[in-house]
Amino acid sequence: MIIYNVTTNIHESVHDQWMLWMRHKHIPELLATGKFSSARMVKVLVEEEMGGTTYSVQYVTDSKETLEKYYQEDAAAFREEGQRLFGDKMLAFRTELELISDH
Repeated sequence: MIIYNVTTNIHESVHDQWMLWMRHKHIPELLATGKFSSARMVKVLVEEEMGGTTYSVQYVTDSKETLEKYYQEDAAAFREEGQRLFGDKMLAFRTELELISDH
């Protein structure tokens, strides 16, 4: 199992709009690609020097190959929409994780 983790710091001025977009549009549309089986959104409990609130969304997929297919077919459009809507009020970085074991 591969986890595609997107960590985002969102500025207070667009926080509520971003949260609605994430929960009701972005995450459902990303899951609708069929490349991810689930998603979990969590709040990062650290205070950032730059301000804002930081969240992590973890999308679960079956393989690195499926994730690569997402990058090739879908990622650009999703990233462009976020950039268009929130611009420099949103700072995101992505991490790929491989599940080793559950306990």
